[in-house]
Amino acid sequence: MFTPSPNKLYTMPAHFGEIDNNQQDTAPTGWYHDVTVIAVSYITDREAIARYLPSGFEPTSVPVITVYYCCNKQVDWLAGHGYNMIGVNASVIFKGKDETLEGSYSLAIWENLTDPILRGREVQGIPKVFADIPDHSERLGTLATNASHFGHKIVDLSIKNLTALSAQEITAMMQSQLGKDHPMACRYLPNIGMSGAALNEVTTFPSESFHREVFVGEGEVDWHSLTWQQNPTQFHIVNAIAALPIISYLPSVVTKGSVNLTLTERPTRVLKV
Repeated sequence: MFTPSPNKLYTMPAHFGEIDNNQQDTAPTGWYHDVTVIAVSYITDREAIARYLPSGFEPTSVPVITVYYCCNKQVDWLAGHGYNMIGVNASVIFKGKDETLEGSYSLAIWENLTDPILRGREVQGIPKVFADIPDHSERLGTLATNASHFGHKIVDLSIKNLTALSAQEITAMMQSQLGKDHPMACRYLPNIGMSGAALNEVTTFPSESFHREVFVGEGEVDWHSLTWQQNPTQFHIVNAIAALPIISYLPSVVTKGSVNLTLTERPTRVLKV
């Protein structure tokens, strides 16, 4: 008879045993050893973004949307395999029962591999869904990528006129970020077979990024409005984000380096609202 241990990590189907129970000498780490990021930020309307934030959150005084693409390669927990993702964050302040955090709230993340989607949704409470996301292209100094589902475009993302930061500027950038990133999300699980929530909680999932190269440039995002027939499970997500006004773009960045998603001193946890 299978009885799950309260001290081990399982995902469905749990009866086959804990995850990361591999045959290696050491368990896989949270390291993503080769990560390229394109991040495009823009100022949006404060009231427009507030309608999508759960209790305990409010937009920052200057509400910023960041659309980012990550090309993740050499991922430890995937035995060296990788995947691509495009996510959308809103700059927020969380005022909870025990603490106040300023950081980002994850509106949605598209990924092109099932494994990290399930792991992120079940274990970290991150709102992940599937999309086809090709590796980024580079042509005439412009980096670009996109996401699509059922053959229909969701978003195009690009950055041009790149200027490299110096080693000193990169070091200062990383030092300014240490311990200050507070990515947050809402883990919502519906009741079985009926409406209502079996689980509705706010989570935070810190990480650390290490940059080998950083470039600053001019970014652009083009959201594509969709119909139910084109994307029946996601059209409402895409159209809601597309409707958020782009008031003005901020400087965009490209980074190349590595990321550690497992911080023993700052683990993924539930925030008290």
